[in-house]
Amino acid sequence: MTVAVDTGLWQLDATASTVALRHRTMWGLVTVKGTFAAVTGQGEVRPDGSAVGTLTLQAASLDTKNAKRDAHLKGADFFDTDRHPEIVFVTQSAELRDGDAVHVTGRLTVRGVSRPLTFVARLVGAEGDALTLEGEFTVDRAEFGLGWNQLGMIRGLTTVSTTLRFRRSAT
Repeated sequence: MTVAVDTGLWQLDATASTVALRHRTMWGLVTVKGTFAAVTGQGEVRPDGSAVGTLTLQAASLDTKNAKRDAHLKGADFFDTDRHPEIVFVTQSAELRDGDAVHVTGRLTVRGVSRPLTFVARLVGAEGDALTLEGEFTVDRAEFGLGWNQLGMIRGLTTVSTTLRFRRSAT
């Protein structure tokens, strides 16, 4: 059964949304987890049922619960937040298929480097004025210029998990 989502403009409810990452470090022995505190976004569901939109993260808002590590992540070795304050995902197409599966195609921009990204999210809630999407995907941080890797401690892919709650815009 496919759920219908009302057409129109939708605004991200940042208080009910999370964007988190996790990455295995220390040669795979430790998993670093972090959450972005400052997230904004909006989208439009078109009459044909497809959607487009933008999600913006303030890179400096990443909190891994370790102040020294967070300062390093904000620096030039990683996100370089002074020069690249935002991480942006532009959804070029999101289509609800196969029940609750949302096929998402877009572009992720980190440190000024933009790469295509495709993944499948789930529509986990759809009421008249609100909808919630959950998604998870992996990225190769080196593709975005985040290649710092002292002594080979940081290998593999970074996993990004999202729960995004959108509310219908008043206009």
